[in-house]
Amino acid sequence: MKLPELFRSRTRSEPAAGAHMTWASRTFTSTISRTREFLSRRLWAWPIIAVTLLLLIGWLVRGAVEQTMKDNLQSQLETLRDVEVAMLRTWIDSQERNLDSIAGDASLRGLVGELLDAERHASDNQQAIADITEQIADELGPAMNSHDYHSYFIANRELQVIAATRSEAIGLTAPSSRRADFLRAVAGDATVTAPFASQLRLVDADGELRAGVPVMYALAPIRDDNLQVVAILGMQVRPEDEFTRILQRGRLGDSGETYAFDRDGLLLSGSRFDEELILLGLLPDRPGSRSILELLVRDPGGNMLDGFRPQVRRSELEPTRMVAAAAAGESGVDVAGYRDYRGVPVVGAWTWLDDQGFGVATEVDYAEAFRPLTILQRTFWALLILLALSSVAIFVFTVMVARLQRQAREAAIEAKQLGQYKLEDKLGEGAMGVVYKGRHAMLARPTAIKLLNAKDLSDTAIGRFEREVQITSNLNHPNTVAIYDYGRTPEGIFYYAMEFLDGIDLQQLVDRYGPQQPARVIYILRQICGSLYEAHSNGLVHRDIKPANIMLNRRGGEGDVVKVLDFGLVKARDDAHPAEGGMAGTPLYMSPEAIQAPNSVDACSDIYAVGAVGYFLLTGQPVFEAHSFADLCQMHASEPPKPPSVRLGRPVPDDLENAILACLEKSRNKRPQTARELSQRLSRCADATAWTLDDADAWWGRHERGQAQPAPQTVAANNPHAATIDQ
Repeated sequence: MKLPELFRSRTRSEPAAGAHMTWASRTFTSTISRTREFLSRRLWAWPIIAVTLLLLIGWLVRGAVEQTMKDNLQSQLETLRDVEVAMLRTWIDSQERNLDSIAGDASLRGLVGELLDAERHASDNQQAIADITEQIADELGPAMNSHDYHSYFIANRELQVIAATRSEAIGLTAPSSRRADFLRAVAGDATVTAPFASQLRLVDADGELRAGVPVMYALAPIRDDNLQVVAILGMQVRPEDEFTRILQRGRLGDSGETYAFDRDGLLLSGSRFDEELILLGLLPDRPGSRSILELLVRDPGGNMLDGFRPQVRRSELEPTRMVAAAAAGESGVDVAGYRDYRGVPVVGAWTWLDDQGFGVATEVDYAEAFRPLTILQRTFWALLILLALSSVAIFVFTVMVARLQRQAREAAIEAKQLGQYKLEDKLGEGAMGVVYKGRHAMLARPTAIKLLNAKDLSDTAIGRFEREVQITSNLNHPNTVAIYDYGRTPEGIFYYAMEFLDGIDLQQLVDRYGPQQPARVIYILRQICGSLYEAHSNGLVHRDIKPANIMLNRRGGEGDVVKVLDFGLVKARDDAHPAEGGMAGTPLYMSPEAIQAPNSVDACSDIYAVGAVGYFLLTGQPVFEAHSFADLCQMHASEPPKPPSVRLGRPVPDDLENAILACLEKSRNKRPQTARELSQRLSRCADATAWTLDDADAWWGRHERGQAQPAPQTVAANNPHAATIDQ
């Protein structure tokens, strides 16, 4: 559908051909004014506003408190994580220095050199190997006791154990999961491995001998006299001692914990929640069951403490958000919340220690971290509910009172009596009011009576209603609609009475009968100019000249009598801030300056609209057609109009065409400067006298009976289908 179709006016009695567009945005000042007026008349709105404001304030306060808490929590988590990592690094550095010192002992180096030589001739030197191994054990004994190491081993450059606390370890090679750490020692750097499962049966934390016990090793290179690495020394450390203890020292609140994990999400330190994990089925229910090296840090998809159970095996679950980020080498913090390995919402901070090959995370339950915010929310909602209940009670009362008042007004209208006027048929209805045909009780003459909608009794609506009446009543040109009366009934109904017009507007004229002949167009336009000249002489600009606002009537025995209607958007030329402000008018008939600088409109702006109306009467089409409001405005502002003859595809009198195109000049200085000047120019057209009163009477004689109904004064009722912008 093209844009002009969206702006066609129609009466209530005509079916809608399609959607209509109403441009009704308001300036900020107008919005504030209307809001104030609304509130002054509708006291029931105040409780609702109070609830809304409290809700908004609560939301803003909650947001500010939540953001402050998140900032503080993020700082605490990052600080705790960094402190834990620093303590862990300090402990690892201490282990590396200890091992470097032990491995650098000259006696040990000599014994290891002898052992390596003996190993080369192992078949002939078994006793020598045994003796050297015993000496190495004696040499390392004091160091192991002083540093609480549980066992040792010495491996050659091929990572094969050649001496160890336990003889069954001799001949074994480094475990594949930690081979990189062993190779690092061979390369000359002391290191500490991450926890891994022992290959041998060892005594666990509960004193039981079994395989797969979590172990760690501090490793250091052993060098010969030429400072070349010939072997490595490893000392066993129990992860559940210092390693786990260091991590478990760092926690926030009752639910916080810090732990280490590998790239696959395997827990490398003990969890605080081992008993809870057994109850959840995440650890086997047997004595000595521990989470270290047993639990995969995976997201179960729901809170298992609330009874949720995943439907797939643990190994098939996705890693938690924290593990996924850390395994990718990222350090970070998340205070928005994510699920931990129990499915409990937590906040946390994490980092990946690339040189150690594992990550460290510190977490605390979301509920505990934001408990003060929860208390604040509950208090706020309690207050809000109390206020809402009070508001509902006030609202119900005021609505009942308003309904009774409205029913009284509607009853007066239904009684068809409005002061001195007897209402008859409804002529039209628009966004602002309704128009009835009526008769004065004493004069008995037909009258059009416009009522302000009972539901729209705001100061702004009443002010605009009065403005239209006052402006129009001060204009007495025969081509301007006449106002008879204005008032307010005891029921609070605002109304004014105007002359009853039973003709048709120019929009309907073209819609029903097509483009008009040039002589008749001149005849109509000159009457419009007469009405506008009086308004302009009084310093008023109409701002909404369009076919739907111009009625063509049979009055006083004459046909084709024009009446200009709807002065509701009129602007005084010396008023920089008109009552409605901003852009006003109908897009199809607005001048370039009305679009680009609405407060600068003047008489020439109305003349542009008159030219657009004349163009429409001649061609049956508006000056410009577009698919959007923005495109239409751009055309009015910059695109030259096609001459009517081109648009019609047939000749149009040059003098009339030039007069219309002169009105449509982009620069107002190039247009006729007054409505009288335009009228005189039209009077000089060759066809100015070709349409006579006899022609008008003949036309009305042919078509008056064919009209199913006289066209109501829809524009006087502010019919929204005229697509007026009032912004």
